[in-house]
Amino acid sequence: MSVASVIKRNNVIQKGNIDAEETLVFAHGYGSDQTAWRFITPAFEKDYRLVLFDLVGCGQSDADAYDRTRYGTLFDYATDLIQVCDALNLNRVTLIAHSVSGMIGALAARQRPDLFSRIIFIGASPCYLDDGEYVGGFTRDGVAGLLNAIGENYLAWAYGFAPVAMNAPDQPLLAGEFARTLSSMRPDVSLGIASTIFLSDHRQDIVGLDVPVLIIQAHNDIAVPDQVGEYLHKVLKNSQLCWISTTGHFPHLSNPVEVTRAIADYIEKLSV
Repeated sequence: MSVASVIKRNNVIQKGNIDAEETLVFAHGYGSDQTAWRFITPAFEKDYRLVLFDLVGCGQSDADAYDRTRYGTLFDYATDLIQVCDALNLNRVTLIAHSVSGMIGALAARQRPDLFSRIIFIGASPCYLDDGEYVGGFTRDGVAGLLNAIGENYLAWAYGFAPVAMNAPDQPLLAGEFARTLSSMRPDVSLGIASTIFLSDHRQDIVGLDVPVLIIQAHNDIAVPDQVGEYLHKVLKNSQLCWISTTGHFPHLSNPVEVTRAIADYIEKLSV
């Protein structure tokens, strides 16, 4: 695939200090797009080259590029991330990844560890389904019900799910924003991506990940319970777990100051 095709497919945007030695790549989560990073990126624009993109099927990505068969696993999104990095001749980047993009980044790093110097997870999960002692947050019946709700009345589901996922009742505009980005997706595409995410299990795939990882975990996250953050920290030997005071699945929107500080402190610590 040509460089121009990769850039168009993923709506790749570069900003900040283009000549900087270090690059930060920002990867958003399900139902969102690259604008979700607007409260975080200003703190890094002076000292870093910043790369933002939209996952295929989200935001301003090429809608024609989405194929449910091709994107039936997160490995296909990991391939996209690798292609974005290669198209821009990036290596040893810091990947800042929200939600599903955490596992996308981990899978990409397992394939191409040369591309990443560190990964920062924000509300990431390797498996959303409960399994024995593992607490993922959802039963199979619960996921089936969620997917059924998406399929039956997408807009009603989107506007009902958004405030619960955001969990920031004192900032209602944020829930409205997420509802709008979520509802702007084609319903069939959103259902396909949700199926890929909520039925995936990448617990074995991340074993042996050597790239340093910071796990930023908020409490009362409907999609990623506390136990998932603790599980990731236990499994990923080269990881740090950072609890933040905010709640919900979008702390980079609801509490950007604390999230920015956690990211900056981690980068500075590993750069010494």
